[in-house]
Amino acid sequence: MTARRWVLTAISFLFAIGASVYIIRSSWSEEGARVGLPFWGHVACFTAAFLELFCRSIKIRLSAAALRIPLNVRTSLRVSLGGDFGGSITPARSGAEPARFMILREAGLPVADALVILFLELFLEMLSLAALAVGLALVLGSSSSEVRGLVGMVIAYSTFVIGAGAAGYVAAHGWADRGPPTWLRQLGMTDHRWHAVQLSLRHLRANVTKMRIARWWFMAAALFFSILHVLMRLAVLPIVVYSLGVRIALGPLVLWPLAIIYGGAAAPVPAGGGLIEVAFRGALNDHIPARILGAALLWWRVYTFYILLVGGAIVTGAAVLRSLRKGAVADMVTD
Repeated sequence: MTARRWVLTAISFLFAIGASVYIIRSSWSEEGARVGLPFWGHVACFTAAFLELFCRSIKIRLSAAALRIPLNVRTSLRVSLGGDFGGSITPARSGAEPARFMILREAGLPVADALVILFLELFLEMLSLAALAVGLALVLGSSSSEVRGLVGMVIAYSTFVIGAGAAGYVAAHGWADRGPPTWLRQLGMTDHRWHAVQLSLRHLRANVTKMRIARWWFMAAALFFSILHVLMRLAVLPIVVYSLGVRIALGPLVLWPLAIIYGGAAAPVPAGGGLIEVAFRGALNDHIPARILGAALLWWRVYTFYILLVGGAIVTGAAVLRSLRKGAVADMVTD
């Protein structure tokens, strides 16, 4: 990233932090407002955050095993944290996959193996979201229009991503080895850009083809852990709210964070630039009492975002330093 992008990233984080501070300050006017959590609340939140990261790492490990690609849990853990960091400091989480790819390559995996692991992991993420949305609708009940709307939104999001992948695979068979279609040329598609599209389509075609020989029991286990990791992330807000002594309906505490987390992935600025915080307040202001709304937002963001950001920064920084040292050693050997 250039110096200008780092400055813009820092400004976006300042907006996000400022939005949190504003919401916390506005809750202080309420009688009995509080910000701190009891000790057991921190322990429970940290446990949920750790289990979420662990389940996500096991999912990557099992995805690789399904494709007969050797990958240990330690590397999977670093891949997960690296993706968290890369996604946090880039618009629309666009840096998540490049960061995870870099760590897989730094661990010694060939390009094709790294790409197919990431492809399968994203595919399983979409399946788990769709399955979880249906499961939550059954558990929480579909009588509420809010529940129906949120579940429908998650299913629509998953369907769109899976459908886009299917369309890409179909296009890979017809377009990957030909020139750009006429209608794309009319839209200004140059030969250089089309070459980049062709490379992506070839990678997609190779990835899907390799999935045909995947071991399905490993894929089923990876899907199970994918669902578990989402559930662990969704457990954080209920833990925070209930540890503050408030008992409210579980549905909004689970479904709104689900919509905000995955909808916020499309935010055009790093860390959401305050959009996540504004969406949180707008969605949950009628459900969470004002006296704890600020605390709920603060600790929800800490245990679902900031703690992963710090861990990811450490892991990614270490991976970059190792790569630089390897490059220096290679240069010495060459000389």
